[in-house]
Amino acid sequence: MVELCSLFSGSSGNSTFIKAGNTNILVDCGESGSHVEAALKKIGVEPDSLDCIFITHEHIDHIKGAGILSRRYNLPIYASVGTWQKMIAKIGKISTDNIRYIQGGVPFGAFDSIVYPFSTPHDSCESLGFTIEHGGKRVSVATDIGVMNKTVYESIKSSDIVLLESNHDVDMLLHGPYSPELKRRVRSSVGHLSNEDCALTSTHLLEQGVKHLILGHLSLDNNTPSVAYATTEEALVMKGARIGYDITLEVASRYEPSAKYSL
Repeated sequence: MVELCSLFSGSSGNSTFIKAGNTNILVDCGESGSHVEAALKKIGVEPDSLDCIFITHEHIDHIKGAGILSRRYNLPIYASVGTWQKMIAKIGKISTDNIRYIQGGVPFGAFDSIVYPFSTPHDSCESLGFTIEHGGKRVSVATDIGVMNKTVYESIKSSDIVLLESNHDVDMLLHGPYSPELKRRVRSSVGHLSNEDCALTSTHLLEQGVKHLILGHLSLDNNTPSVAYATTEEALVMKGARIGYDITLEVASRYEPSAKYSL
């Protein structure tokens, strides 16, 4: 069995729970340790049942509680060399045995699963997304991506469940409160994926047979759940999809766990 649940998603903190066979995985840990523990308990998962943490990149909304949980439960943390170099001073001392280096494009075994880390275009040091496979089923987490490039798409297209960034509405961003410099950063090829680009990607994922799509990492100032949902829903319907039948669609909450998807 494979399960995926977004615990929370957004600029205030990101973490996704994935169960792959007998392995319990956190992808990112961007809230306090106690907040992550409480979210896990809400979905019926005891924090001491975790096996490992995967980190996408070093920004604080993805690593805030990682060191705490690693020390508390003796959890290995998997991240790229560049991410480790940037985050180690932020998360505190980690046991040498729990420092695990991984690389985009190089699969590795994690307990009873195969993990396919892939490089992502973001303004960080060696950021990654993850596709996790167990028993022929695949789930993917792809957020904090400035543009949907071939590497990311090829890495997620064969998954059954995809958590995909839908960060901002372009018009809301352009007319919103951000400084010109920050607007350029968000819109750049190493910034964040827009609703429009997410929607276009969703139509290709639909054609590839993705069953469950979760929209994540929404901007608080330049997006709303209803706008993000409507943009992707419209694109999928235009392609003939029946939402809830051909593909499910959900927006991950900034503060609460999403539905738990099981395969």
